[in-house]
Amino acid sequence: MARQSKYPEEFPRQAAALVLDSGRTIREVCRELGVNHETLRNWVAQLRQERDGGRRSDLAADERAELLRSRRQVAQLELEKEVLKKGREASGTSSTCP
Repeated sequence: MARQSKYPEEFPRQAAALVLDSGRTIREVCRELGVNHETLRNWVAQLRQERDGGRRSDLAADERAELLRSRRQVAQLELEKEVLKKGREASGTSSTCP
């Protein structure tokens, strides 16, 4: 029987995507997210394996580069969104700016 994860369902995948798509190290991301280094390393390895699962040759080199740029941009925007959300929660305001 698998152990119940203490993380939300999509969290491991998004955390691993931050490492793979943002160019930051596992240690940098694990410090930001408060996740154990080995746990994040395992998530990254799993996501890398899923992404490489025989489909790499389906894309041309320029398409892979564009996909990587897009994924990095999405990861950066998601991180910025989380930082802004945490800042808003810390300040006690939950409404959006006018």
